Amino acid sequence: MAMRKSLKSKTSSKLVITSVAFQDHITRTLLRPDFSFSDPLLRCKGKAPRNPQARGREEEKGPQRQGGRDEREYVLDPASPPLTLAQKMGLVASPAERLTEDEWTQVKTRSVQQGESAQPCAICREEFHLQPQVLVSCSHVFHRACLQAFERFSGRKCCPLCRREQYETRVIHDAARLFRHQCATRIQACWRGYVARKWYRCMRKTICPKDKRLRRKFFEAKLQELNDSFVRYCHTDMEAFLSDIDRSLSSSRRVFQQLERKSVSEPQENDWDRIQSQVIQRGVWDCPICLTALCSPNLPTEAGGSNHEQRRRTVLLSCSHLFHHLCLEAFESFAADSRPSCPLCRSVYHKKLI
Repeated sequence: MAMRKSLKSKTSSKLVITSVAFQDHITRTLLRPDFSFSDPLLRCKGKAPRNPQARGREEEKGPQRQGGRDEREYVLDPASPPLTLAQKMGLVASPAERLTEDEWTQVKTRSVQQGESAQPCAICREEFHLQPQVLVSCSHVFHRACLQAFERFSGRKCCPLCRREQYETRVIHDAARLFRHQCATRIQACWRGYVARKWYRCMRKTICPKDKRLRRKFFEAKLQELNDSFVRYCHTDMEAFLSDIDRSLSSSRRVFQQLERKSVSEPQENDWDRIQSQVIQRGVWDCPICLTALCSPNLPTEAGGSNHEQRRRTVLLSCSHLFHHLCLEAFESFAADSRPSCPLCRSVYHKKLI
């Protein structure tokens, strides 16, 4: 009987201890993780701050930033809570141990091989750039804010890609380093392109191309530069410059006209006969000045003719034109030049009375 009573007491004590262990485990892990029986007023230890900014500052706690940019990696999850009585007794499975530094190195190596940091975030589908990113223990990478929002709205800690639960997160900076490297590469490419274009423009200005069309454009541009420089270094008063050119041209033309007049020789008797035959063939018997009839060259004037007929005598010019003698003298008296030209053809002449 005594043995039965002892067995019953032992069994009842084990049941009590087991029930208490299960109750403590449920209370601490499932219902309120921060609940404690040791507090007489049943208050929660370590209340969360009411100010969201203060909460954000507590979450951001980690390695101190040095120089405004700290790229040291650190685990973001808090330390695991102590084991409950049920876990110590083996009634409930204990939580998995935290990953070691070597295990995190293997996870990161697998993530780099998969190119997780080079791809957009799987939650927001945007590039990481310089925004904070986290590495999950299943080797997936997300924005830190995106993963926190996903956990808050899903109500559990589950990877958005592989659905692994109870993972650990680690802050990394691989995407930021890749983005800075891409920016530096782009800046270097732009600078090299600028230097190459500048060198090519200088080369085109100094070296003549082999293509005929490009060579023509090259020399046209050179000639235009010469013209522009000539105009730029000329006197600023262009009207005076052009008037000087006109005066020089007129003086040169006057000199050439004088030389032409001096070079005209007086016709001989045979030349006068030929010129007179040209007049007869033309058949024009009116004076171009007074527009009256001329005396025929075939009928020479008699010595005993009237005074009026002698005054209306005809003059033959070396240019084969006929005029009244008085009309031509009046024209010569009104002419400004010392040696006037023919009223019709404007050429220097020699005259002969016929």
